[in-house]
Amino acid sequence: MTKLRDLFPLKQGKVRDIYDLGSELLIIATDRISAFDYVLDSTIPEKGKILNQIAAFWFDKTADIIENHIITTDFSVYPEVIINTSDDLEKRSMLVKKADKFPIECIVRGYITGSGWKDYKKNGKVCGIELPDGLNESEKLTQPLFTPSTKADEGHDENISFDEMKEIIDPYSAEKLKTISLELYNFAHDYLYKKGIILADTKFEFGIFDGKIILIDEIFTPDSSRFWNKDEYEVGCSQKSYDKQFVRDYLFSKGIQDRESINPGDDILTLPDEIIQKTQEKYMQAYRKITGKDSL
Repeated sequence: MTKLRDLFPLKQGKVRDIYDLGSELLIIATDRISAFDYVLDSTIPEKGKILNQIAAFWFDKTADIIENHIITTDFSVYPEVIINTSDDLEKRSMLVKKADKFPIECIVRGYITGSGWKDYKKNGKVCGIELPDGLNESEKLTQPLFTPSTKADEGHDENISFDEMKEIIDPYSAEKLKTISLELYNFAHDYLYKKGIILADTKFEFGIFDGKIILIDEIFTPDSSRFWNKDEYEVGCSQKSYDKQFVRDYLFSKGIQDRESINPGDDILTLPDEIIQKTQEKYMQAYRKITGKDSL
């Protein structure tokens, strides 16, 4: 990947590397793992391939709902310069359309959990939306909530109201993104429920390509969604997730509660082999349940 860095402009996210090929983008899902918006010193083997394959699965499944940015995930038909100068991109990368993205993260919450549960306990609302009294943690909401946030290139995203979203982008597009987001969530929730997984909440990003709204970034992966085991689901408490729960629990046990309590260079940021293995197994378990495939 170093040679690619010398050839193309690079935007590096917490997990993914995005190379600008001019008319197209190359997105590479790495094995990096973050917690509290901080990239840890350890990596999770095969994590990038798992995330990339899950996203590709869902982009294909939801193509009838909305067009997406994928051109191809077949490494053998990538531009020759990439094939000749890179390695380990197969299964962990995709060539995509270069869309003008909306500066909005479209979040859908079907269950009251996480930051939504914290908000509700304080004021009976989730992201400014008033909810009935007496809800319990992890309870399914009567209707999924659309709770957008700003999409910051640097720093933290901020929750905003739907009215505020319509001030940032045009009202027609805002309504469209809300409708599509809810349709995508409902589709995936019902699909996954039959597979023994509860989709508690998720987030989407969208862009404009050739004058049309398309789905970009990733979709329904353990890094962009909160998955619970249906058989272990219990209202009234927090749930175990198909993601980096082992990593978060380990950091909690070492006294790290948020981004501000992380000290760069601390040995804690290098994960024990046991935590790495358990986390990798959790991601792979999600892959198998979602796609129905045993191997990558």
